[in-house]
Amino acid sequence: MDILTRIEDDVLTITFNRPAKKNAITAAMYQTLADALHGCESNAAVRAMLIVGQPEIFTAGNDLEDFMKVPPHSDTSPVFQFLHAISGAQKPIVAAVRGAAVGVGTTMLLHCDLVYVGRSAKFSMPFTQLGLCPEAASSLLLPQLIGYRQAAAKLLLGESFDADEALAMGFVNQVLDDDAVVAHARAQAIKLASLPMTSVRTTKWLMKGDAAADVTARIGKESAAFREMLRAPEAREAFAAFFEKRKPDFKQLA
Repeated sequence: MDILTRIEDDVLTITFNRPAKKNAITAAMYQTLADALHGCESNAAVRAMLIVGQPEIFTAGNDLEDFMKVPPHSDTSPVFQFLHAISGAQKPIVAAVRGAAVGVGTTMLLHCDLVYVGRSAKFSMPFTQLGLCPEAASSLLLPQLIGYRQAAAKLLLGESFDADEALAMGFVNQVLDDDAVVAHARAQAIKLASLPMTSVRTTKWLMKGDAAADVTARIGKESAAFREMLRAPEAREAFAAFFEKRKPDFKQLA
């Protein structure tokens, strides 16, 4: 199974389990993720969620080959089902990140309530390099979180950043040794699960506040632009260059 789920101590643990492909996410995996997130909301046995990857990598983002074979065609496509599910989750979500978190691997963290990372963690959002635009409401949430200038460097230039920079920007809660991250994140998830659920859910709802509607609307705008750009010459050139292991030439398209 490329996505593993387990409920223990009132915590649903979701694990990316495709290390041979650097945990690159396929449409089928997005559907599994969306179903797991939706299912936990009505499951009294789940009081908190924990998202983890492998020791060497969190996720390389979208599986580009699968993405081209099964491109998202509407807001009901698995990838957008997942983005709406994680952004609208009422129960708390904790993430444990080691290694690379690329694209959606980084943007999904904007919707987690607590994020703990190993010293090996490295984040990047190379949307413009692929001829695409941001997703997961990152064009709204990232500037709010780290400031416009920093967000511009990460989203426009696609500059990567490491664990220490992520902590300095307020993008993550804590940096730990790699072998301590998952245990610490799990302990925090169990701590959340032990609290009165009405209090936790209400506090999360109040913190999200009126911005929740803005996030939903921004995901819709981004997804519409993303789908259109996916069919454009720039994306086709970027994807072709990726598979051919060469540098893309966007100037020829100007």
